Amino acid sequence: MNFLGNLIWLIFGGFMIALEYLVASVILMITIVGIPFGLQTLKLASLAFWPFGREAVPAQRSNGCLYVLMNVIWILVGGIWIALSHVFWGLVLFITIIGIPFGKQHFKLASVALTPFGRDVRYKH
Repeated sequence: MNFLGNLIWLIFGGFMIALEYLVASVILMITIVGIPFGLQTLKLASLAFWPFGREAVPAQRSNGCLYVLMNVIWILVGGIWIALSHVFWGLVLFITIIGIPFGKQHFKLASVALTPFGRDVRYKH
């Protein structure tokens, strides 16, 4: 079922979302200062490319206040707008019964897009 959900997700916009995150990641990694943020957009791209059967969990390693500082910078620079766009599309998809699973994936992406530092993406067991 996860494979079918991911396939439908890719066909109806997931590929474009993942591609946008990849382009943003490359642009961010051009500068040394943007590399940590580029790595987070790579995390978002991987989750946006294949969201069904995967989840974002708190990282096992802890850098405490560094994660908090980086998340605050991320939110102020543009993370809030990325998260709000995912919430918008999630609400739009919830209008139809068929779109509910895809809306849930947008809400998952919104959560990670708001605070990506200190989270790992892994497969559900």
